[in-house]
Amino acid sequence: MSSSAGNPKTAVATGYPDTAVVIGCPVPASGSNGSYAPPPPRSRYTTICIFLSRYWILAMAVIMALVILAVFIIIPVLFLVPRMPEFAVSSACVTGFNLSSAQQQQLSASFDLNLTVHSPNRLMRIYYERVTASVLYASDILSENPLAPFDQGKGETTVLRFRLAVVGEYVNSDVARGIESDRGRGDGAVGFNVIAESLPEEEIVGLKELFKMIDTDNSGTIIFDELKEGLRRVGSELMESEI
Repeated sequence: MSSSAGNPKTAVATGYPDTAVVIGCPVPASGSNGSYAPPPPRSRYTTICIFLSRYWILAMAVIMALVILAVFIIIPVLFLVPRMPEFAVSSACVTGFNLSSAQQQQLSASFDLNLTVHSPNRLMRIYYERVTASVLYASDILSENPLAPFDQGKGETTVLRFRLAVVGEYVNSDVARGIESDRGRGDGAVGFNVIAESLPEEEIVGLKELFKMIDTDNSGTIIFDELKEGLRRVGSELMESEI
């Protein structure tokens, strides 16, 4: 076949891409017909890299799933688990204190108290429907009154002001001797306990009985050794560092 300047001769391609057309990237042919040789096999290094990259992507997907789980499920659950409110006597004043003779053993006193109640719950409100305040000497209740129900907002602190009165109340000989012993000390201070309870009556009774059982010397306070022995008797396996 002849060609002229206006009709140049073109080569006929027998494979794709044509090695005559792909400049700079010739593909070695396996035969005279222009077909291609198979690519060289992957090296072991290339295979390991591909294997590791796939597992790296899988590991990153698992980590992201755990992060999403923590953000949307675990963290909200931790914040939504209700925590017990914290009660503390912020101030107390005793007036009209009088303990009659050892034969009568009658006690009269007025206790003006400020009770601070703090809610550590940041995501929920608390409604206190039944709260009972008591003043005790040792484990003996001297006066007990219910407090008015109240509502507490998220993370709020509430101050309750109330008075508990004892008027001619008979006290047993242990209480009378204990009070007289306290008054006979240098400072003349008498130690009373204040309890604010928001529990069913049967649970309150159970706690009082547990206190009496642990307070083996009937002092009205529990020292470390008494607490440790009391926990051992009820089957607790707490270590000494955890008590």
